Amino acid sequence: MTYAPTSRLMPQFLPVDSAPAARDGDAPLDVIFINGFVGETVIGIHEDELHRTQPLRIDLAAGLPRALACDTDRIGDTIDYGEVRSALRDMLQDHAYQLLEAFAEGVANLLLGRFGAHWVRVGITKPRKFDDVDGVGVLIERRRAHRAPAEPRRDAEVLSLLASGMVPGNRLR
Repeated sequence: MTYAPTSRLMPQFLPVDSAPAARDGDAPLDVIFINGFVGETVIGIHEDELHRTQPLRIDLAAGLPRALACDTDRIGDTIDYGEVRSALRDMLQDHAYQLLEAFAEGVANLLLGRFGAHWVRVGITKPRKFDDVDGVGVLIERRRAHRAPAEPRRDAEVLSLLASGMVPGNRLR
C-alpha cells in the first residue's frame, strides 16, 4: 500500500489551538506547534507491525513562558521547529519503543529536556490501522516538574568540623 497523506488518512488529531489546562500561579505560555508531521517507523506489539515500517503522524504543542523571541526576534530565544523536526526524524529511526504511549512520552521528554519547553501536548496517530477507523493513537500532556527548593548545603559546616579535628560520626570513647 502506498501511503499518501490526505485529510482522510491523516485526521486532525491534536487540538493545537487549545491552551494547556491552567494552574494557579501559572504564567501565560507562548505555544509553538508542529501539526501533521508524518514519518515512517517500526512500532507496535503485533507480529504484522514488527517487520515493516508504518506511517505515524505526530502533532505537538510546546509552551514557553513569554518567549523572549517576541522581544529579541532571535531563534535562539525560542524553540526552533526545524530542530524539533530533525530530532523527530532521528527518533523515528533510532527508537526502541513498542507502544505509542512510550513513544509519545519520549517526544514529551525531548521537548521538556532538550528544547526547554515548560508544557507539552503530544499526539501520535497510526492512520488507517484498522479498515473501519481513520486512525488510532494517544494524546498526552506533560509539564516540567517544579523543583522543591533545595535544602541548604552543609558542606561548609562539615569542612569546619573536619578542620577542627572533629570527624562527624567518629566519636572517641
